[in-house]
Amino acid sequence: MNLNRFIDELKLLGIEVNELQLNQLEKYFELLVEYNKVMNLTGITEKEEVYLKHFYDSLTIVKVIDLNSIDSLCDIGTGAGFPGMVIKILFPNLKITLIDSLNKRINFLQTVINEIGLKDIEAIHYRIEEYATNNREKFDVVTARAVANTSMLLEYSIPMVKIGGYFVPMKAKMDNEPDFSNALKILNCRLVEMVEFELPIEESKRTILKFYKEKATSLKYPRKYAEMKKRAL
Repeated sequence: MNLNRFIDELKLLGIEVNELQLNQLEKYFELLVEYNKVMNLTGITEKEEVYLKHFYDSLTIVKVIDLNSIDSLCDIGTGAGFPGMVIKILFPNLKITLIDSLNKRINFLQTVINEIGLKDIEAIHYRIEEYATNNREKFDVVTARAVANTSMLLEYSIPMVKIGGYFVPMKAKMDNEPDFSNALKILNCRLVEMVEFELPIEESKRTILKFYKEKATSLKYPRKYAEMKKRAL
């Protein structure tokens, strides 16, 4: 996806990008490629691929959430900053929290934050289940991009979502996805929207789910990772 196509496709999503934001994305891309030489951040390093599969893909979250109508967003298992860092660049009004369990990635993200001059964003080195236990009902939206099955992601994320807020996992195809209906009952949330679409150009499948939190989550959740792995909700 070249730059002109990127700008045009964002317009179709209802996103207008300015010169500062384009410069920030360019610097982000440069840092991603540079740091990827010494650590495993991404298998995608060609510029047009990064703009399509990382930058554009991250912003498709607007298909289900109006990011101008919320204040805070948490991206769990953020990796190299997708989707949270990209969302912050295009929606600077948001308070963003990026969480990852690998400190090398957090150091990279902090470098990006400093280099491109972002405010109201923090990158935190933490295991997600531990962070969630200590930060309950804190965020308007929690998101995750392709980091685990939906049942596990719900248990990680719903405790952090404010009552009346949303958890929005971004996935590829939903084939072979384990049933998560029991998790919804236990965690007091419900699926309100599921959007399936294809990425431009390469036409790979994408699915975005939107879960609404109805009531407070029991303090029993999230459990420790070993328990989640042994017995899904």
